[in-house]
Amino acid sequence: MKTGIDQNLILAQMQRLNQLAKSGSNVAPSSAVSETQGTTNQFGNVLTNAINTVNKYQQASSQAAASVETGDGGASLVKAVIASQKANVAFQATVQVRNRVVSAYQDIMNMPI
Repeated sequence: MKTGIDQNLILAQMQRLNQLAKSGSNVAPSSAVSETQGTTNQFGNVLTNAINTVNKYQQASSQAAASVETGDGGASLVKAVIASQKANVAFQATVQVRNRVVSAYQDIMNMPI
């Protein structure tokens, strides 16, 4: 699914940032800044896409639950439960990513200058 691609893209971006950080003295400052800004934009786009995907899962879960509640003929309880679990897992993963980003930000801000 799309989430696997997003995870691989995030991992690639993190590895690229790590390489930039390790080779900071070998990279010209202007090129490092432009590469990092481009990477930041890409990382932001990946996060936006991931959040939109979570939103789609949650909307699909709500629609499936509503169709089961109203008794639509094509509605399946099993499909509604699967959609609900999919939305729950995606949301929990998003919360964990947010927690790690906040923790990394706090670590960076607490570093002595």
